Amino acid sequence: MKNYFVAFLTIAWLSACALPQQVEVMDREQRRMRNDLLSLHTDIDAMRGDMNALRGTMADARANSQQMQRDLNVVKERIDEAQVQVGRQIGQSSREGDQRVRNLESRLAKLEEDFKIQGEVLKTREEELRQLRETLQSVQQASLEKSPDGRAEANMAESDAIRKDYEAAWRSLDNKDYKLALTRFKDFLKKYPKSKLAENAQYWIGECYYAIKQFDQAIIEFDAVRRKYPQGEKVPAALLKQGFSFAELGEKVNARLILQEVVEKYPQSPEATRAKQRLKVLES
Repeated sequence: MKNYFVAFLTIAWLSACALPQQVEVMDREQRRMRNDLLSLHTDIDAMRGDMNALRGTMADARANSQQMQRDLNVVKERIDEAQVQVGRQIGQSSREGDQRVRNLESRLAKLEEDFKIQGEVLKTREEELRQLRETLQSVQQASLEKSPDGRAEANMAESDAIRKDYEAAWRSLDNKDYKLALTRFKDFLKKYPKSKLAENAQYWIGECYYAIKQFDQAIIEFDAVRRKYPQGEKVPAALLKQGFSFAELGEKVNARLILQEVVEKYPQSPEATRAKQRLKVLES
């Protein structure tokens, strides 16, 4: 712009000294230069407008960018919160699932234990019947051999009464009428305390109390088997069920002591196997 102004002054000075033809040429040149100057101003104004518009656009873009960044941060925070919540839910679901699995495993172990117990009870009862038959046969044979003078009939009648009373108590137990079985086994012990079946009757009294969940009394009755018949065949089974009774009462220490005694004193018996299984459950 300064150059144009200097040129303009120069031309004006020269026009005073120029010829008329030259003056006309210079006028035309001046008008052209004025037009160029106006056009230049117009272009400058247009460029300023474009620059202002560009500044506005950049400001809007910057504002939009900042807003997008804020929105992005919000989305990230929500994603982080969602991940934390999902992690918590997965962890909780995993813990609940593990607990359900443990509960099912515990129930399965209990069912397996009950099944084994029932199997052992069945075996024991079959053994009871076998022993009963052998006992009756031996009693009858001894009566015939020792009483040829007519007393054999009385002895046989007595053994027949023992058998009938014991079988009546046994049928009540087999029918799961535990209270009636209790009464009959107790009556049997009162009537026949010296019978070879007395030990069995005492044991089944304990089983009846165990079946009706009177575990305190069951412990007492099972202990009576050990005290009254220390060399009897039912002692291992009585000790085993005594340990089970303590476990049912939540007295794990006493239960472990009794079950360990079964394992140590009767290591080859079926009761020792069951005692080991129950000890594993108590220790878990």
